[in-house]
Amino acid sequence: MGKVCYGLEGKVVLVTGGSRGVGLELARRLIGEGAKVAICGRKQDGLDAALAELGAGENAMAIKAHIAKEDEVEALFNAAVDRFGRLDILVNNAGMNLLTPSVVDSSLDMWQKIVESNLTGTYLCSKKAAQIMSKQKSGKIVNISSVAARKAAPGMGIYGVAKAGIEMLTKVLASELAQDNIQVNAVAPSMVKTGFSKPFWSNTSLYEQIIKRIPLGRIAEPSEVVEAVLFLCADGSSFINGQTIVVDGGTTVV
Repeated sequence: MGKVCYGLEGKVVLVTGGSRGVGLELARRLIGEGAKVAICGRKQDGLDAALAELGAGENAMAIKAHIAKEDEVEALFNAAVDRFGRLDILVNNAGMNLLTPSVVDSSLDMWQKIVESNLTGTYLCSKKAAQIMSKQKSGKIVNISSVAARKAAPGMGIYGVAKAGIEMLTKVLASELAQDNIQVNAVAPSMVKTGFSKPFWSNTSLYEQIIKRIPLGRIAEPSEVVEAVLFLCADGSSFINGQTIVVDGGTTVV
C-alpha cells in the first residue's frame, strides 16, 4: 500500500497499547507521516522492542504505564508533554479480553479486570488528554471499540459491555469537548489478524467458522484498521464528531 499523506507532520500523538498489534502498526504509520509518537504499555521489554523496531530516534518514546491507574496515567501524559511540548492526538487503543462464561457466571474479579482495562482506562486517558487539549483549544481523541459492542457473542459478554461503554463515552465526550475544538470519535473493528487474536485465526477449523459470518470472507489486517484511525486523526475529519467507524468486512450487516 502506498503512502497516504494525512497532514500529520509535526503532530504529537499518544497511542496506548502501542507496543504490539494495531497500536504498533499505527505508531509506525504515524512516524512515517512525520508525527511525534509516544507509546505506552505495561511490559517494559515489549516497549523496548517496539521502540527499537520503530527506529524513530527523537520522534518516538515509550512509557510504561497501566492505564487503569490514575497516578500512572498522570505520569504518562506528563512525560509525553515534557518531551514533545504538547499533545495533539490521543488514540485509546489499549485493551484486553479474557474468554468468559456467561456474564452472570463470571466472577467480579474478571468483570473488573476487563472493564478497567478497556472502559476505565479509556476514561482516565481521555480525561487527562482533555485537560491538556482544552488549554490548546484543539485536539482529537480516537477510541478503539469493537463490533462486540454491537453484537453479542459467546465468551465476549463483559468485553462487549465495556466496548459499548466506550462508544457511549465517545458520544458524551464529543458533546462536552466540542466547545474547545476537540473531536472525539471511535473505530470499531471486527477480528484483526494480530497476536491478540492468534488463538482464533491460527486454528483452521475455527477460522473457517469465523469467516462464514464475514461477507468479505476474511478477517482484517492491522493496516486496514489503522487507515480508519489515521483518517480520524487528520484535519480532513474535523467536522466528524461523536461517530464510530465500523471496520468489519460487513459482519454487522448480516
